[in-house]
Amino acid sequence: MKKYTMETTVGIFLVIGLVCIGYMTVKLGHVNLWGDNTYPLLARFTTVTGLRTGSLVYISGIEVGRVEKLAMDQEKQKALVELRIRNDIKIHDDAIASIKTEGLIGDMYISVDPGGAGELLKPGGTITETQPPVDVTELVSKYAFGDVKKK
Repeated sequence: MKKYTMETTVGIFLVIGLVCIGYMTVKLGHVNLWGDNTYPLLARFTTVTGLRTGSLVYISGIEVGRVEKLAMDQEKQKALVELRIRNDIKIHDDAIASIKTEGLIGDMYISVDPGGAGELLKPGGTITETQPPVDVTELVSKYAFGDVKKK
């Protein structure tokens, strides 16, 4: 009888461990099993150097979404970024999206100024006003080789 009690206890701990591993996998992988509470928006940039799928999207320093996909718009010769924005966040068609860096050499993210004077963007809408990332290496080389003009 004691043998079965030990096996049952080990089995219970094993099942609890597997459930915890499954939960952490879903949470850390940002997988949503019970429906999606986001909507897609597009943004066209001249360059998206350093940006990658899964990068964060912020409005006023608050995380409101993620970069879903990076692609090339062959017609307009621009980088096309698909964003997934939370349903409770409303963005207007006069919004400005810019690519920024966390710290000096940190990860890239998209900062959105949501606008307010225009119409609300519908799911699948496009943010037309964008600003590409600042090229830090270019700035450093200009400073190092004396191209920066003093006022």
